[in-house]
Amino acid sequence: MIDYNSIIERYYDPATPLYDVLMVHSRQVAELAAQICERLIAQGVPVDADFVYEAAMLHDIGIVKTDADGIHCHGTEPYIKHGTLGRKMLDDMGLYRHALVCERHTGAGLSLNDIETQNLPLPHRDLLPVSVEEKIVCYADKFFSKTHLGEAPKPMERVRLSMARFGDESLQRFNEMAQMFGEISEYS
Repeated sequence: MIDYNSIIERYYDPATPLYDVLMVHSRQVAELAAQICERLIAQGVPVDADFVYEAAMLHDIGIVKTDADGIHCHGTEPYIKHGTLGRKMLDDMGLYRHALVCERHTGAGLSLNDIETQNLPLPHRDLLPVSVEEKIVCYADKFFSKTHLGEAPKPMERVRLSMARFGDESLQRFNEMAQMFGEISEYS
């Protein structure tokens, strides 16, 4: 197990609102991801639950380098880059598997087609979750806002509407994850 708290505190001052945003959101994502892991393990699906929890706690580490005033981010990069920025941060620490979760969790993952057609300032390659662990974090992340901290998970239909705004491809990927992991209302 890694000490994700000490990794976070390398980049975030615990006395700041940004630290609170990251920690509350990440804990919510990690707790839902843990419930998904429990369900999958009970069904006989092999899942690295410890890794999923760690990765969920670190998936948004790159927001510190972005400019998003509404969530107290005062960096210089566009928010859409937080996943690729987080990947570099964790790659630099040798946490390559965790780094891939950072890069691949945005939206329902981003395909090369998404990046090109939306003219996103991201590497021109697929940034899609591949492993079941990556997909769990990506899926769990969709249910919690960083602007409405501590709220109950968003309803499935609200998340689906959000995914649909990014196109049929994004909505289809989300629906595939929902089929794999279950409707959010099935979790406590």
